[in-house]
Amino acid sequence: MNTTTAPAANNLGLVLPGGGARAAYQVGVLKAVAQLLPRHAPNPFPIITGTSAGSINAVALAIHADNFRKGVLRIGRVWENFHVDQVFISDAGGLLKTGAHWLAALMLGGLGRYNPYALLDRKPLRPLLERYLPCDKIQQSIDAGLIKALGITASGYDSGQSVTFFQGHPGLTSWNRERRLGCAENITVDHLMASSAIPFIFAAIRLNREFFGDGSMRQIAPLSPAVHLGADRLLVVGIRKREEIPFSREQVRGYPTVAQVASHVLSSIFLDSLYTDLERLERINKTIRLIPEERRQQDGVTLRPIDVLTISPSQSIDEIALKHLHLLPRGMRFILKGVGASQKHGATLISYLLFEKEFCRELIALGYQDTLQVKEQLLAFLDTSKPYESI
Repeated sequence: MNTTTAPAANNLGLVLPGGGARAAYQVGVLKAVAQLLPRHAPNPFPIITGTSAGSINAVALAIHADNFRKGVLRIGRVWENFHVDQVFISDAGGLLKTGAHWLAALMLGGLGRYNPYALLDRKPLRPLLERYLPCDKIQQSIDAGLIKALGITASGYDSGQSVTFFQGHPGLTSWNRERRLGCAENITVDHLMASSAIPFIFAAIRLNREFFGDGSMRQIAPLSPAVHLGADRLLVVGIRKREEIPFSREQVRGYPTVAQVASHVLSSIFLDSLYTDLERLERINKTIRLIPEERRQQDGVTLRPIDVLTISPSQSIDEIALKHLHLLPRGMRFILKGVGASQKHGATLISYLLFEKEFCRELIALGYQDTLQVKEQLLAFLDTSKPYESI
């Protein structure tokens, strides 16, 4: 996780993990940060990394790095007015067609090159991303010195590697760790589609020689890309209430539903690795700080401590999702209820797919409030040369 790259004067990194519709929470956090900055302040995060839906938010910030508030407001308008049909085909006819396709493939032992690739069709999402995220402007932000690096992570289905595609200043170098690669490449909408392709639910995207799926898969060290790109301080925006993990076992009354199993799998992909990596970073930091800096230099120890501030939901996003289940199209509700998603332990599945404005707005409001609760700590962490005025 730690790197030998020497930190520059300001190497504050922003880490935006994945989680489908749960990533709306990140927008609320970013709105609060924007309010604490001067109105026309540029992007305060020289290094930005994103995964899955978080990659979309990351690219929006990179494109509008000259005016942080403008970038946040622009991506906020999308999240605040979302409907599922802007992300995937959700009408009854479309779902019936997809279901029939899968049934035919199962009954006939496969359809050859016509085999179905995913449960849902994301055809509406690409034009939305192309409209709001002109990726050719990322390089303009880099050339202007507004950002040092942008990293987007996707997972290769053939190689099994977690690949961070990064775009930044010429001094950056690629890296190769166990199942983790850093590859310099201009970021496009294809990278966003690949990074956010939730397994089984959305189809993979070909990038260069390989098909890639959601970047949260096999991403055992989600903080690592930002550190490799030179960050020495990280603002991490979580998408799960950290105390949400149950510490006591309940009496099992029945076999787990399909939704409960799916929620368990998706949580292991999207949620668990981030907090595991944070714990690992805390242990490494404690170990490094036990060794005097002079001794580290004398013995050639190139590791350095990485300061981290994490902002996570103060409420259960699963419980919020259950309240808004009725907003999904009737066909989607029928399917989700049929697999047990309307029950407590299956609600996580709903939260990934609930791209509806009421749900997203509640998450944005929660992120905004949670961030203001740590206002003083956040301002100190941003380490500005002069205090920002709350506007």
